[in-house]
Amino acid sequence: MGFNTYQLKIQKGKASYYADRFEGKPTASGVIYQHKKMTAAHKTLPFGSKVKVTNLNNKREVIVLVNDRGPFVKGRIIDVSKSAAEQLGFVRQGIADVSIEVLDTN
Repeated sequence: MGFNTYQLKIQKGKASYYADRFEGKPTASGVIYQHKKMTAAHKTLPFGSKVKVTNLNNKREVIVLVNDRGPFVKGRIIDVSKSAAEQLGFVRQGIADVSIEVLDTN
C-alpha cells in the first residue's frame, strides 16, 4: 500500500521497532539512532515529519519524528524507536496493528 502525503493523512498497518543493534548508528537522515528518543522510519514521509502512532489493540498513542527510511519488511508501515514501542505497549509482541496520522510534514 503506497502512501501519498499530499492525499492521505491516516494509514493503517503493522508497526515494528528497532532492534538494539541499531543503537548509536546513523539513520538515513544522518541523525544517530537513540532508543530513548521518539523517532521512526517511514518509506516516504519527509524527514522531520511528526506522526501520531496509535496501537489499535490498546489505544495507546505516541508522537514520533520521522528521521529514517523503512521498514523494509513487507506489510509493515512504520518502525518506531524502542521507547515508542514501550509506550505503545508492544515490545513483547514485536509488532502491532497501528494507525498513523500525519500531524506535520514541515
